[in-house]
Amino acid sequence: MPLFFIQLLGELRKLYARRRTYIGYVVFLVFELVLLGVFKLEKSQDSMRQLLETNGAMFETYYTSLTVTYWVMSFSMFLLGSIFFALVSGDIVAKEAEDGNLRLVLARPISRLRVLILKYIATLIYTFSFVIFVGITGYGMSVAALGWDGGLFIWNLKMQTFALFPTFGEGFPRIVISAILIGISMCTLSSIAFCLSCFKMKPATATIASLSILFLDMILQEFPFIKPYEEYFITFKMSTWVYALREEVDWASIAQPYTFLMALNLTLFTIGWLSFSSRDFKT
Repeated sequence: MPLFFIQLLGELRKLYARRRTYIGYVVFLVFELVLLGVFKLEKSQDSMRQLLETNGAMFETYYTSLTVTYWVMSFSMFLLGSIFFALVSGDIVAKEAEDGNLRLVLARPISRLRVLILKYIATLIYTFSFVIFVGITGYGMSVAALGWDGGLFIWNLKMQTFALFPTFGEGFPRIVISAILIGISMCTLSSIAFCLSCFKMKPATATIASLSILFLDMILQEFPFIKPYEEYFITFKMSTWVYALREEVDWASIAQPYTFLMALNLTLFTIGWLSFSSRDFKT
């Protein structure tokens, strides 16, 4: 096995050896259990029935595991998942610098750029795998509660997306594609936290600062006089994964924001690397 992959496995082992890495997994499992319990309540079902029938959809066809999985991922990942992505990504460099581990690492014949690349890839793997984990567990619990068959109901007022997929065969591939795109979107938040972690600051500071950037970006979009420019905001571009759930997908409308996000990720990594390269770990 090439040395690079051996070192990457070492970074992943260090990442998953920390207890805080698993906080998000536990919280989301509890959240999904609670949410599924709420979805089984009579008043919750009546509310969903009204929403579905108002939009011309049959409750029996669209109140399904696919629809519940969409709601779980759509309304929880950005607000709840972002906390854990920022926590892990803001910790991965700053914590080792604070503990003095980086002094030992950099004493070996390895460049600072290689160290950062390994840590950044480990961060992206964690982010993407976490999103897939939430999607799989959310769908699994939904199947246990509602069964696997049925259609998919999509309703997102902010992103102007409404769609009905009456069969499992039509809806399931769309959920898979959307989960992949959410994973790519959340890598941008992890990149922000990773970049800040490369500066001389405490892990908690990097985490709070990255979350502040995210929430500030989201809040500014809600001002009426900024609404015409909301498409230029980072979180709006991160939310364009919903476009993959439209009945007629315009892939160009998805490719443009994701190209921007990937360029932003590369820029953030470069800024973090430049800061990290200039730091003194000897004193």
